[in-house]
Amino acid sequence: MLAVSVLDDVDMLPTDDGMVLSGVPKLTVTFAHIAAAIGTADPAAPIARRRLELWLRARRAIADKSLDELAETIRPVGLPVGHDLHPGPSWVRQPILGGCLDLGVGFVGLFRDAPEAVVVTPQSVLDAAGIDPGPWWRGATEYLENMGALATTRWRRDPRSPVRPMGDCDVITLLASSLFRGALCADAGGMRAIAAPVRTRGWLELSRIDPAFAQTAAALADDESRGFPRPLLLTVDEVSMVSEGGRPAEIVLRDPATDEKRWLRDVLYH
Repeated sequence: MLAVSVLDDVDMLPTDDGMVLSGVPKLTVTFAHIAAAIGTADPAAPIARRRLELWLRARRAIADKSLDELAETIRPVGLPVGHDLHPGPSWVRQPILGGCLDLGVGFVGLFRDAPEAVVVTPQSVLDAAGIDPGPWWRGATEYLENMGALATTRWRRDPRSPVRPMGDCDVITLLASSLFRGALCADAGGMRAIAAPVRTRGWLELSRIDPAFAQTAAALADDESRGFPRPLLLTVDEVSMVSEGGRPAEIVLRDPATDEKRWLRDVLYH
């Protein structure tokens, strides 16, 4: 609590059983809420502080909005199972077959300093505010399929380009769209491979990228923007991550260096 207050500039007043968040109205946060926000993370780890910060900011923002505003700004969010932003099983509204991707609730424009960001909103935040997002979920899934249709149209225009976010749905969320998966798999005999090491890009032409690319890109990404560390296999109904193992980096390093200069373009400086 002290770290979030000092380092993340969250105004609060400590109490015997938790804290009171400043604002109108003032919001009581208990230690049970704090434990739910942190989840299984080590309380001394940076991710625990980040989770608590996001929980408190979301709690404050939810209290400041009307139900109509929340209904209009609800968005689906897809996250890998075990991702640092994943709030846990209570957040999951739709697990995708395959065991590696979950779909849950988020809200766009929840934070004033990031009006275009979709904020993953734990169920415990909504419970504390007395809000049931169930009646809004159908609209959120319809939004996902609409974005999946637009992403399909864009992909068909240039099948070799990387998959990019569409609307308020990042690449990981788009993979939860059955319409988008169906389009990708229809031209590939029913199954398609994709590398999505970050949440903002996906590569379908795996034969055109380095075998170690997905692992390296995922390792370099920060905790919040990281996607899947290994390639995925898509079908119309499932999203599965390939089994761990192999030595993709070693395979690349086995390739001998070439002495040929034909690949160099004619430029003024080398």
